[in-house]
This record gives sequence, structure tokens and C-alpha cells, in this order.
Amino acid sequence: MTSGRIAGLVVAALCVICGAQTAGAGESGSFELLETHVHDYTTLEHAGQTITGGSLRGTGTIIESSGGLFANGENYTMTCVVYARKSETGIDLEVPCVMVDSTGDELYLLAERRAGDLEAGGGGQGSQRIVGGTGAYAGVTGDCPYTTSYLPENWLVSRGTCTWKRP
Repeated sequence: MTSGRIAGLVVAALCVICGAQTAGAGESGSFELLETHVHDYTTLEHAGQTITGGSLRGTGTIIESSGGLFANGENYTMTCVVYARKSETGIDLEVPCVMVDSTGDELYLLAERRAGDLEAGGGGQGSQRIVGGTGAYAGVTGDCPYTTSYLPENWLVSRGTCTWKRP
């Protein structure tokens, strides 16, 4: 084999390796998400529990990110449905949410919280999972520990740090 042919094979091998690394780039990362919502809840006493249901509507903003899928400063609209049961043993809250980016692609989140409350001045820590999406977010999964703070006049703010991956 000539030295020119060997050099050509080395260059080709490097291109394959670099191409594989580029193809895998952006398949995982992290981001910090700041959410602001207005809630519209209905609450009733039922069989020794306080049941709350309703909607959240607001926005989410990416504060910081790595991995390429989520851009710093990117804004989303968010719509969520809240279902919570509170008893003497604590709170059991579940909140599926849809985040929509400026192109119309959707990211699906499911928040759960077992601590805190839903009152102004309250809130608590929970865990939010990324459970897929459409378009750019198809197949994306991840975990997002978060903290929510309830404010007067039906406002709330949540902040979480998410890790994500795509198979």
C-alpha cells in the first residue's frame, strides 16, 4: 500500500469517527426552566380530603442550557391540568403540562409533588418528568426536580433544572 493510499484511509477513518461524534452530539443535555403561571382552581371537601382541580396557563423560559436542543432564552407557552388531593397525611399532586415553542413543537411534562401546599405564600418541591413531544422533541425523556412558590392573585412561579436525553 502506498503512503498516499494509507493517508487517504486515515482521513476517511477520521471522517467516519468525527461524523459519528457529530451525529451523537446534542442527544443529551440539561437546562434550567423558569415557569410563570396563573391558576384557575376549584377546591372541594370530599371524604376527609381536600380535592383541587383546574388549569395552569403561562410561560416557560430556558435560563441556561447545554446539549443544543434547548436554547438559552427560548420561550414557551404552557398549558397544564392540575389534580391534587390533600389529607392529614399530606398532598398528592399531579400536573401534566404541554410546552409549545415558537415553531409549534410540543414538549410533554408530568409534574408530581408530595410536599407543601397550594396556597399563596406556600408551594413545595417536586419532580417533573419529560415524557416526549412532537417535532424536535419527539422521543425526548428526562427528569426535572423543581420548586414551586404560590403568589397572591392566583399566580405561581416554578423553577427546575432538567436533564434530558434522546435514545
